[in-house]
Amino acid sequence: MRSPLPTLPKAELHIHIEGSLEPEMMIDLAQRNRITLPYESVEAVRAAYQFENLQSFLDLYYAGAQVLQTEQDFYDLTWAYLQKCAAQRVCHTEIFFDPQTHTDRGIPFEVVHGGISQALKDGKNQLGISSGLILCFLRHLSAEAAMATLEQALPYRDSIIAVGLDSSELGHPPVKFQSVFDRARAEGFLTVAHAGEEGPPDYIWQAIRLLKVARIDHGVRCVEDPALVDYLVDHQIPLTVCPLSNVKLCVFQSMADHNLKQLMDLGLCVTVNSDDPAYFGGYVEENYTAIAAALALTPKDLRQLAQNSFKASFLSSAEQQPYLDALATAL
Repeated sequence: MRSPLPTLPKAELHIHIEGSLEPEMMIDLAQRNRITLPYESVEAVRAAYQFENLQSFLDLYYAGAQVLQTEQDFYDLTWAYLQKCAAQRVCHTEIFFDPQTHTDRGIPFEVVHGGISQALKDGKNQLGISSGLILCFLRHLSAEAAMATLEQALPYRDSIIAVGLDSSELGHPPVKFQSVFDRARAEGFLTVAHAGEEGPPDYIWQAIRLLKVARIDHGVRCVEDPALVDYLVDHQIPLTVCPLSNVKLCVFQSMADHNLKQLMDLGLCVTVNSDDPAYFGGYVEENYTAIAAALALTPKDLRQLAQNSFKASFLSSAEQQPYLDALATAL
């Protein structure tokens, strides 16, 4: 079943730009930068995409990121993703990037930021795609390292709308980064955080109460705590859900087991996103298609998910309205 939404406007709010590194580009950049990979071909890279959990994916993710060396590399990576957005009518995207993945191997912050931000500017001017950039801290590293990364980001605050928290969730609760997020908010950044993917509902509570997040990235385990569900519904705190990712990383055994429709029926503001599309088998449209088929979503359900994607974004109400108007009469 093909999603009935390919020509209708959508926003994406949960995409790791490093996770859009397709095997073909990984091989090309390795050759361009004279880097030796443990894979001899595109087929060998794809064959490695068998994950048992989040950590097994992250091991490959960080290994692949080493091919990103120059500002042009980061530009090419981001531009390729934006071209995919244009093809799938993703009109607005809020992109995560992980500077520590690169600065820790000697790539300057300004190289990473420069390539990504220039591509986003060109995406607006040439493709009509609006965007926001979100700096994520790697939660398996220390809070001190996160604070140092925040300091590096301050000169670029005009082009970074928010900070987030990603990487290995288990054993790294949000409270670990409370002081960093306090500082980030004081500097004018919005906040989001990955929580409730592999971690327990308490991590979602911590993200809300301690990090003061505007959105929860993933959040699918909230259903284990009825009081948390009620809070999320009452305050309409969005969940940026990533269905193909959840199945690929064994959060759910199959798409038919996914709780997205349950979350919607409970009244939560659920959005559909691709997470790390090069590794998990699809971009936004493929995620819509997969859930529509597996969960028997109606056109009304799919329209609601697209509307939620704009309502949950950091676009102003005035910027959201044209997209919401277009969706109001869709399908």
